[in-house]
Amino acid sequence: MHVVAVVVPPGAVGFDLTAACQVFHLARRPDGSKPYEVLVCGDAPVTSTAAGAACFGVVPARPLRAALGADTIVVPGVAADQPPDEDVRELLRRAAARGTRIASICTGAFLLAEAGLLDGADAATHWLAADQLAQAHPAVRVDPSVLFVDNGQVLSSAGLAAGLDLCLHLVSRDHGAAVAARTARALVVPRRRDGDMAQLVRRPPGPAADAAWQDRLHGTLDWLHRNLHLSLTLSDIARQAGMSVRHLHRRFRELTGMTPLGWLLWARTERARELLETTDLPIDRIAGIAGFGSAVTLRLRFRERVGTTPAAYRKSFRAGMAREGV
Repeated sequence: MHVVAVVVPPGAVGFDLTAACQVFHLARRPDGSKPYEVLVCGDAPVTSTAAGAACFGVVPARPLRAALGADTIVVPGVAADQPPDEDVRELLRRAAARGTRIASICTGAFLLAEAGLLDGADAATHWLAADQLAQAHPAVRVDPSVLFVDNGQVLSSAGLAAGLDLCLHLVSRDHGAAVAARTARALVVPRRRDGDMAQLVRRPPGPAADAAWQDRLHGTLDWLHRNLHLSLTLSDIARQAGMSVRHLHRRFRELTGMTPLGWLLWARTERARELLETTDLPIDRIAGIAGFGSAVTLRLRFRERVGTTPAAYRKSFRAGMAREGV
């Protein structure tokens, strides 16, 4: 059985800690057996946090050293003002040297960076902490826009829900898409959001006046989701947002990390992927619903983004689900 150790440093973020436990505890093989044993490891009771505030106490069930025997170690986020924990850093260094897979959620990336595990590598953390991580650890290539980064042995994710994305990604890596899909359904969350999907908000809000354009763009995103089937231009989107095209382009990138048309292509591809997974609709019908206009355009764009054709993707997905008995 694959052992996952969730370490509990002082100031651990409660959501990150429990999210990792939930994902791996809920995972099931097709025969109903559990593929993971989850250990919560720490040497003393700690006060867990939420939004920087002390919330509740956590008493780890296993000592910190027990994590050295794990196949995967998950490091939750910690409060921003929490001083580095040398015991956890040393544990991570030793575990990495043994080849243990190590994943951080949110500001847990700071502990990985302090242990030297992210030097020369790409990394993700919460967008609010990205600049701080980059400044404190110049050898780390911090990407404030992605949900998670998979470097093989070492992985990192953005904040809160992105931790779920990362843990489900690990389940998929270990046991395939169907097991991950079943786990996601048990959690009542999407099975997959793209690892290169931008975090929704990339930087802190500025003056109070900025809230108005953010509200308008959130409304525009909802409108786009409802109208993916339409042939939309930049001018159409700008008109809906009540902005000039130039202003829209700048603000949209600030909010999503993408251009408006880049985001639209991503959303249409995800809609097509959802329909391929959940319906038997013909490819040309899916192309129309997702807004690609023709099956030819869908095939071209889908291959560019997903790396395969829609038909091949559907066949592979169905075969994986059948193998897993889903």
